[in-house]
Amino acid sequence: MVSSSSLVRTSGFHPGNSGSNPGETTSPLNSGLFLYLCAMKKLQVIVSNQHNPYLNLAVETYLTDHQEEGVVTMFLWKNERTVVIGLNQNPFSECDVKRLNEEGGHLMRRRTGGGAVYHDLGNLNFSFVADKSDYDVRKQQSVIQEALKTFGLEAEISGRNDLTCQGRKFSGNAFFNGTVNNLHHGTILIKTDAEMMQRYLTVTPQKLQKHGVQSVRSRIVNLSELADVTSESIVLPLIQAFEKVYGMKAEMISFNEIAMLNEVHDTETHISSHDYLYSKWEHFRAVKKGQFPWGNVEVGFEVDESTHAVKNVIIATDSLNTEITNICNDIFGLLDLKL
Repeated sequence: MVSSSSLVRTSGFHPGNSGSNPGETTSPLNSGLFLYLCAMKKLQVIVSNQHNPYLNLAVETYLTDHQEEGVVTMFLWKNERTVVIGLNQNPFSECDVKRLNEEGGHLMRRRTGGGAVYHDLGNLNFSFVADKSDYDVRKQQSVIQEALKTFGLEAEISGRNDLTCQGRKFSGNAFFNGTVNNLHHGTILIKTDAEMMQRYLTVTPQKLQKHGVQSVRSRIVNLSELADVTSESIVLPLIQAFEKVYGMKAEMISFNEIAMLNEVHDTETHISSHDYLYSKWEHFRAVKKGQFPWGNVEVGFEVDESTHAVKNVIIATDSLNTEITNICNDIFGLLDLKL
């Protein structure tokens, strides 16, 4: 089970033995590797066998909220025909909700910030969950980079949250800081249907202009265009890269064991509900939009039609910072208001 403790498997590493002279020992305090292995007790890998976006996200939520300290998890999962929006985004601005629902797609709201993305079975999603002492975004991204070397591909870190290959984006990343554990997750575009992506996602001209491209399609790349790779064939290289980067063997954990937990079921029910996905956005009309270094923002007002008084104000943004209160000064400046 996820919460069970385990001993560190060191594959022949012996603290205090330098390896060059059996009679000479080195203090563990001078060994960064020893200290690191002592702090991190276990690596684990979970591979989902379901394409239900709400179940996959619920499992990820459970890991983030309940995983014990000293464990680093890599969770790999795929969703079927899903638009995933950031925590504070307006679904009606980010995608064609009506078309998506009519054609059997899913809308999912994640707990991280950032922009809207499209998932299908041609891409693979990853989640890294670790406590704050083991959490290292660049190290986690290096797992993706190392795995792609298997296919002769060199990936680069670009901008605030992207991974690129040959100058085009194949992975967008987002982040969540929990009480004990932090979460880093993202997509890996491998053979995603770009036409369906454009069919469902709504992208503003301002965002395209910011990136100097004419369309979403020209900005992104499927890795299958660059190498012989599939969403299935990349799984083993990712696991091997995970073990190589962290220097220890990973334990495979059953997805089904976690998926059947009551907490997971409750979360799945909540995040798939109409109320969570749509309700607070249905009666608002956007009247102001702006762009800042930290992301795009949209401010909407709910107006009482009988009195023409503003009943409520709502803010939508693709900022990676999910704490809206931290960026209110910029937003109120957009509205020519003062706090």
